[in-house]
Amino acid sequence: MLPAFVFCTFMYKRLAPGPPVSYTLQAGRNSPFRLVWPGRRSTSLPGLSFPPVARLQSGLRLPYLEAMTHPQPFQDIADNLSFLDDWEDRYRYIIELGQALPPLAEDEKTAQNKVHGCVSQVWLVSGGDGSCLTYRGESDAMIVRGLVAVLIALYSGRPARDIAATDAIAVFDELGLREHLTTQRSNGLVAMVNRIRSEAQALAA
Repeated sequence: MLPAFVFCTFMYKRLAPGPPVSYTLQAGRNSPFRLVWPGRRSTSLPGLSFPPVARLQSGLRLPYLEAMTHPQPFQDIADNLSFLDDWEDRYRYIIELGQALPPLAEDEKTAQNKVHGCVSQVWLVSGGDGSCLTYRGESDAMIVRGLVAVLIALYSGRPARDIAATDAIAVFDELGLREHLTTQRSNGLVAMVNRIRSEAQALAA
């Protein structure tokens, strides 16, 4: 069982010239996706949101994301990623998100919860009903566990019809998160998304 908050620190490469900046990832029970940056005051909101103008100033336009409303934890992740221009920094952040996920109980790692089509072992546990579905997950691979964390932030706590209508692959492509994945990892991500959306479609029908 994880404590209320887990603190992880690593180096962030500035977009502007200058030395790297250290930031801290705080993991809480309700939102494991809070970044605390030097010179910024931590808030009581479930995640630290950066103003959209910062993303636009960097020249990065995300039409699919901008056209849809996503949960705040996922919006925070997308905003945080917009500050990381180096793919190694971005994937390091994704790995940190995965490390902040609460582990599943051993009796939840069943064949029914296992996602087929992934090279690594991945389990997804869903709960709730058509009006509000929740997801928890885990993987034995660090980067995949981070991708699971992003999917949970995107899908968990939403109605089944919204989940079925949300194309996470398009979202990941706009965020540039599939550019440096191997073909096998990318196929595994597609398998996770298909699993979540197909379950939601069945409940929304």
